[in-house]
This record gives sequence, C-alpha cells and structure tokens, in this order.
Amino acid sequence: MNVESLSPIPADQLAESLAAIGRLESNVAQVVRGKESVIRLAVVSLLARGHVLIEDVPGVGKTTLAQALAVSLGLSFQRIQFTSDLLPSDILGVSVFKQDVQEFQFVPGPIFANVILADEINRATPKSQSALLEGMSEGTVSIERRRLRLPTPFLVLATQNPLEHQGTFPLPESQLDRFMMSLAIGYPPPEAERELLLSGGVEQILGQLKPVLGKDDLANLQRTAASVHVDPKVADYLLAIAQTTRDEPEFAMGVSTRGAQSLFRAAQAMALCDGREFVVPDDVQRAAIPVLSHRVLLRQSVGGGIEGGRQAIERVVASVPVPI
Repeated sequence: MNVESLSPIPADQLAESLAAIGRLESNVAQVVRGKESVIRLAVVSLLARGHVLIEDVPGVGKTTLAQALAVSLGLSFQRIQFTSDLLPSDILGVSVFKQDVQEFQFVPGPIFANVILADEINRATPKSQSALLEGMSEGTVSIERRRLRLPTPFLVLATQNPLEHQGTFPLPESQLDRFMMSLAIGYPPPEAERELLLSGGVEQILGQLKPVLGKDDLANLQRTAASVHVDPKVADYLLAIAQTTRDEPEFAMGVSTRGAQSLFRAAQAMALCDGREFVVPDDVQRAAIPVLSHRVLLRQSVGGGIEGGRQAIERVVASVPVPI
C-alpha cells in the first residue's frame, strides 16, 4: 500500500480526534468497567454512523453502555421497553386532538431522541419492530403521510437475550442488516466487578458522569472518520471476505452490499481510533466479526444464530489471503 500517495488528514486534526476519542472512551469506562474492547467497538460504530445490537444475558451493562454514551456526548436519551403489546405509535408518536385550539397536534414519540435504547427488541411483534427501520436507514420517519426528520446524531442500541425464546419474535434478516454491529458484553473481570461494588454501584457513578464531548465534536469525528483513506488493495481484501460468504456452501445467505459498506466505514473508524489516517488489513479483520456475523445465514446442517455467524466469519477471515 502506497501511503505516500494519500491526501493526509492534517496532523493537528488527527491528534485532536485521537484525544477526543480517548476522552470519550475513558469517560464511558468509568461506568462500564473492564470492557475496553466493547467500548471501542461501540465508539467505532458511533463514529461510522451505525447502530448496535447487543445480544447478552440481563444485568451485564447493556443499558449502562447506552446511557454512558449518551451522557458522555451530552445527547438526549430515550429507553423503549419492547413488549408484546407495544404499538408502532408508542415508538413514533401520535396525533392528539387539542380542545383549546380545536385541531389535532402531533405528539412525538420516544424515537425523537439522539440515542435510543430498544430494550429486549425481540419481545415486540414484527410490526412494532419495523417502526424503527426507516429511522435506522434514513434518519426519518413517515407518520400520517408526513415525513419527519429525526435529530442528529441518531443511534439505536438494541438488546436481546440469547437464552430466552418463549414469547419472542426473532428479528428478520432485513432488520438485522440495519445494525452495523452485533456485540456481546459478557461478565466483567473479577477485579473490575469488585471495584464497581465498592464504589457504590453503577447508578451512583452514572449519576456523577459529565459530558466530555458535544454534538459538534461528534459530527467532526464522524466527518474525519469518513475521510480516512482506504487503499484499493484493502478495499479488494474487504470485498473478498464478503464474496467468500456468498460463495461458500456453509452459508445459506452471504453478506449484503450494505454489509460490505458497513465494514468499509467501520474499518475507517477503527483506523481513526488507532490514530491512523489510512486503513490497514488489521482494521478490516478486527471489524469483520462484529459487523458481519449477524448478517449471514448458515445452513441448518451447520448451525445458526449470531454466535454461529461469529465462528463462521472467523473462519472466512482466516481463509482470505491478506494483501501485502
């Protein structure tokens, strides 16, 4: 890869971006202890303008991660508890007749916030799940023949419990494809969990957390991430990984074009978080599993689910030659 041919990001801008990312990750790490790699992936998705699906057991910090990101950036936050009786209007909003003015006025729903926590998203019916689709793809919602723009930035963090299946509605592939990444937080290390207990718990620390960046800072970081250079050889490497999932017989459905684009943007953000103005193959490899594992469908004889997808993508990444 010919680094000399790049149009470099100015050194001072790169240094400022790296410092801002460091402040954001350190602030979130005060609450989400011992999970630096998970925080890094969440920040990468945020810089790449993507949404995150967190699949893990209850009580490991899924809600805390979403709240800590929102507070650290000074963004508005709304939690939507998905249940079987949740209606699309409970998410989008509804028009209410006002007696004093004798007309209907639209009352915005919780989706009109910067950071949305869609808690246990697979407990709602497909109709309610789909209320998020347009907003996640286009940053707008269509209500009563009107198209309304959502606030920017707009980030959806959705959670689901991989161990519970009764009374749930699995997310269709079309909706899974809207999420840039799928993550698993896992239990914290014993030392970090001990520190958390002795410090008074998550709620107390979260209540004391202060913003370290603003909307403008985030917008600048997102623009800088989008300008990180990707050499054609690295782009070909990325596409070879996506193409392998479409050709290998163990996959009933391979990575979509949207998935390849998400991997491209995530690799750019990954490079920026490491303080580089260009993407290397290692950025693609580190982003591949969280970005692609939920987008593939494995044949029944092989197994399925996001965990099966992670293992399959890991094998694909190991099999594709790395460009020199």
